[in-house]
Amino acid sequence: MKFSGTTLALVATASAASFGLTEGLLTGGRLSQVNNGRVGVNVHAGRFSKQGHGYSAANGGEPKSGSQLHMAYTVGIVGATGAVGKEIRSCLEDRDKVPVDKLRIFGSSRSAGSEVETKYGKVEVELFDVAAARECDVVFLAVSGDFALEHAQAIAAEGGAVVIDNSSAFRYKPEIPLVVPEINGEETKKSKLIANPNCTTAIGLMALWPLVKKFGLKRCIMSTYQAASGAGQPGMDELLEGTAAYLDGKSPNNDVFAHPLPFNVIPQIDKFQDNLYTKEEMKVTWETRKICGLSDDVPISCSAVRIPTIRAHSEVIVIETEKPVDLDEARESLEDAPGVKLVDNPSELQYPMPLTATGKYDVEVGRLRKSIAFGDHGLEFFVSGDQLLRGAALNAVLVAEEMVANGAL
Repeated sequence: MKFSGTTLALVATASAASFGLTEGLLTGGRLSQVNNGRVGVNVHAGRFSKQGHGYSAANGGEPKSGSQLHMAYTVGIVGATGAVGKEIRSCLEDRDKVPVDKLRIFGSSRSAGSEVETKYGKVEVELFDVAAARECDVVFLAVSGDFALEHAQAIAAEGGAVVIDNSSAFRYKPEIPLVVPEINGEETKKSKLIANPNCTTAIGLMALWPLVKKFGLKRCIMSTYQAASGAGQPGMDELLEGTAAYLDGKSPNNDVFAHPLPFNVIPQIDKFQDNLYTKEEMKVTWETRKICGLSDDVPISCSAVRIPTIRAHSEVIVIETEKPVDLDEARESLEDAPGVKLVDNPSELQYPMPLTATGKYDVEVGRLRKSIAFGDHGLEFFVSGDQLLRGAALNAVLVAEEMVANGAL
């Protein structure tokens, strides 16, 4: 049985008071004395602790003054050995803003039984099971859309875990929030199943949204230059192995991509649709509208190209705005935006690049200029962001952090 944070807090406080204790620990229904004037409660997966002055938060943060209730969570990752799954674990460990009491890693029969070294100790990979996943407080899915469709809703059903799904399975369902926390984090209060956006969308919107808020949006044209990591670890491996083969005078294989990627660009990502856009390109249109709350009459067009870089996507974004653009105001909006780093000094040859964006949490934005096509009501800029981080794992972890902060988790 799971309890809400409020319920557990009241239980902990009432229990301490009824026993005449100023400090105590309720663990599995047993109250015992502890030091430092803290009352804590362990029930099911979550751990609450009432903390006094000068005590660090459960997530390792700065000391808090006053008395606060904190909870540590049982966190599950499905697909933790893949490229995105590894980065989800890394983000949880590095950021330390989702207090983890226990980490559970679920995998297939091939990986079950193996052990993974983590910040939270050595973790044995468990064979995935819906009932076991439901015992967690939050589960990250870094698996295929088919797997998510089969299992996500069962995990998140009443009494189960919050599910943050990295696949495209639920992104376009009206009742499922599609979330970039800096834009529409409040949506996480509406459902226990949250969809993570497409990598291209998440990276582009970090730069686009502050400008939309400032100047409004009449239309958007996006051209993307997407790294091999968009096809996961197999895509990165194929690029590296193909490059080595090419330099050795051999023909590179292309089992993952439509054509050999080394020293090439491929103007196709995902399948072509009836309108001759690819599905990847249409994802940008659909998801931008949903996340930003834009009406269907705002034209958003994308051309997506696979390029031979490892893991940072880049994008050229051209917008026509409702209000006249002031470049100084545009720069100020981007400088103030969370998750964005303005890199825009052409005289010093400083601008966003995959080389500098790789491995970074922030999305780089630069090459700001008024659009010749749209005049005073137009703006063009260049974006680079790590596909595995901002485009996938980091956004998923930020969703969980938002839910911790707003009480949805």
